[in-house]
Amino acid sequence: MDQEFLYNRVAAIISSQINSGLFNEGDRLPSVRALCLEHKISMNTAKRVYLELESQSLIRSKPQSGYFVTTPFPRQLPLPGVSHPSLEVSNEKPNELVTEVYSNIGNTSLTLFSIGIPSGNLLPLAKLRKELAVATRALPGAGTEYEPLAGNRKLRKAIAIRSAAWGGSLKDTDLVTTSGAMNALFFCLMAVGKAGDTLAVESPCYPGIFQLANSLGLKVLELPTHPTTGIVLEALERALPMIDICLLVPNFNTPLGSCMPDENKQLVVSMLADHNIPLIEDDIYGDLHYSNQRPKCCKSFDLTGNVLWCSSVSKTLAPGYRVGWIAPGKYKERVLELKLAHSISSASSTHEAVGNFMKTGQYDRHLRQFRLTLQSNYHNYVRTIANCFPKGTKTSRPQGGIALWVELPKEIDTARLYNLALKQGISIAPGRMFTLQDQFQHCMRLCISLPWDDSIRMKLQQVGAIANAMMYK
Repeated sequence: MDQEFLYNRVAAIISSQINSGLFNEGDRLPSVRALCLEHKISMNTAKRVYLELESQSLIRSKPQSGYFVTTPFPRQLPLPGVSHPSLEVSNEKPNELVTEVYSNIGNTSLTLFSIGIPSGNLLPLAKLRKELAVATRALPGAGTEYEPLAGNRKLRKAIAIRSAAWGGSLKDTDLVTTSGAMNALFFCLMAVGKAGDTLAVESPCYPGIFQLANSLGLKVLELPTHPTTGIVLEALERALPMIDICLLVPNFNTPLGSCMPDENKQLVVSMLADHNIPLIEDDIYGDLHYSNQRPKCCKSFDLTGNVLWCSSVSKTLAPGYRVGWIAPGKYKERVLELKLAHSISSASSTHEAVGNFMKTGQYDRHLRQFRLTLQSNYHNYVRTIANCFPKGTKTSRPQGGIALWVELPKEIDTARLYNLALKQGISIAPGRMFTLQDQFQHCMRLCISLPWDDSIRMKLQQVGAIANAMMYK
């Protein structure tokens, strides 16, 4: 049996035993040797089992003593309900909170629970610096020359090869590189839409999409969305006569972290193709799955070229490198025209460096550790929230990504909570940012890609204390 499968299977068994209460806090687990005999696995596999459980904060090791159960995972907090936006088209501007909250980017005096990017402390910075140096030496003119219009070929080949992991069969010639994911979404919206068209999105939705739509003169229709399975298909079907474009984040979207089942993805692709409605798929979080298997993409089921698949490394590796890409399907020529008109070329050095980072396997090694860290962080956040936030708090249950959606009692206005927390050096993302409608005022998004330590735990406890105080005022 495959060793990768074995260690995950054994870790899942022990994790289930701990979470079900079979073990108590402080209980000593079997030794590595005993684990080998019990499950008929090798010493290396047994060690990987315990490393995995440590990363989930379920056990801790004591030198010369063995492995012990830590505080059991808390009872699961209730799950937020399905969103119920009005199925009316809107041309409202994004809430002013969006600009206010995102103006905090780079403010080192704040704990930025509000900004959905990975902390530099979780990124392989030394290796990236080395790759940049190698790229500069390898590129014509030390990276000062323009790339081909479609983009760096090494990067496109690496992305095409990696597409097999999600059921894709891309070739490098299917891809166009961009300056990050937002640039990719911009080109896609320009390629398939025009001012006055209606764009269907999830609700809640990443606020940057609202900003893009507003800048292009597009109207927006928000779709009811389940916190674990994504958009409600019946609502999309009813909305088809009203929409011209659909933009979805099927895998671990922000802020909910929902992931559409494969059968839903296939139905969405088929439904939109039948009505000749382009589907722009933002797959920026797909590589950040907490399970053993990367989820498929809508592009996996695209038979007509109607899906424009977008992604980048902004949430996984290097936000500031601005490395993104599109597989535009039948809209490729239009996307290339737009790229020529708006940017001509991508940044040579960073795209070459990321392409080589993928080609040499370093990206996958980084992702394996990063995913374990995010999953552990999720457990730590929920444990702290369960202990410190007001009674009645609900949280999403993402199976990947870097976002946690928190629904507080309705008495708490998270815009006011944001202002109170800011005075204590903490920035959150109020729920009202993630909609153009009058909803989510008692919700917030927390970014879980900060290195977990006592300082982060205390800051989260402070947010909970402020929320509790608001309940009685």
